[in-house]
Amino acid sequence: MSTNSFRAKVIPVYRAILRELYQASIEPRSTRSRTTALKFRAILESTTPSNFESTSQNVITFLLSQRMHKTLLDRYNPLFDLTAEERIEATAHRVGLNMPITHQGEKAE
Repeated sequence: MSTNSFRAKVIPVYRAILRELYQASIEPRSTRSRTTALKFRAILESTTPSNFESTSQNVITFLLSQRMHKTLLDRYNPLFDLTAEERIEATAHRVGLNMPITHQGEKAE
């Protein structure tokens, strides 16, 4: 396979990987580290043309699956990333109750 035809295959795959990386990122684009993208680029550059397609498809499938997993986790387990106190309050709200206001005793001086 010539270098130009291989490069023509690499560019769209590399862009697809970057697109998945950026969609999975929780940080805004201006503060996002480029380290991950550079490491993926190094991996793809070191890949031989014979196993490039399988390696790149595995990477894209993994990133897509990770993003889908996070979406499903957020949708079906909304209490996942809350603290214990927030989880208790959300559970009480779900069944129509309000948590009592806890009394903060006077400080002894």
